Amino acid sequence: MKEKIEEQFLKLKDTSELMIDLAYSALLYDNKEIAKEVLELEGVVDKLNYKIQRAAFSLSLEDQNVNKALAMIRLAYSIEAIADAAMEIADVVLRDIEPHPIFKMSVMDSDVIIAKTPVKKSSYLANKTLGQSHLMTETGMWVIAVNRGKTWIYGPDENTKIKSGDVLFARGPREGEKEFLKLTKGK
Repeated sequence: MKEKIEEQFLKLKDTSELMIDLAYSALLYDNKEIAKEVLELEGVVDKLNYKIQRAAFSLSLEDQNVNKALAMIRLAYSIEAIADAAMEIADVVLRDIEPHPIFKMSVMDSDVIIAKTPVKKSSYLANKTLGQSHLMTETGMWVIAVNRGKTWIYGPDENTKIKSGDVLFARGPREGEKEFLKLTKGK
């Protein structure tokens, strides 16, 4: 049971982090499709939080450690609060609210950027896995999501194959963006 709770916590944390990245992407690119994906993921986080709370309660009955259960519930609640914040960011896009110019400036001036780009047929990345591409080591950019038509791949790993036509969302240092865009465009 403890291993299952650990897996659920990891999935909860990873999903909330992805939601923040996607919410900023939705805001930067004024993309309602991405904002709707954040909304979908918020439901996933709510279900995971509920499962963790039930498991924590069950575990406390087994080992009579209420403090441990409370700590687990508080941690899950805090992670869910991060996901809720991502949803609030995405909601700005869904309701067509123009972000304040100072907010846009602060996001644009950040050392870490989010880039969105389609993969061209002539791209070095086309038909390679992320592991084969060495994208992270070459550019510093980390692919956080892949949009393939109507399908989304969240948190792709080294075995995820990139196809021409995929739209990549990547996070990384501003100085890595130029090389990243070159690679996706086949230059």
